[in-house]
Amino acid sequence: MNPHAYEVDIRPLAEADGGGFVAIVPDLPGCRSDGETPHEALTNAYDAVLSWIEAAEALGREIPAPRRVPA
Repeated sequence: MNPHAYEVDIRPLAEADGGGFVAIVPDLPGCRSDGETPHEALTNAYDAVLSWIEAAEALGREIPAPRRVPA
């Protein structure tokens, strides 16, 4: 499965929360990551998608298909 097929929402984190950016993958419950820059958060999110899928496969759980079609 291509991790880049999943939508990733990137939002800034408040300084009180450590600053940087959070990356959330809406199609995969609980799948998120962060980074100092938006690019780093996105790169880390794709790693998180792969880990999420591996864990779901190991547990025999369904893997939701991406809602969007990659360009």
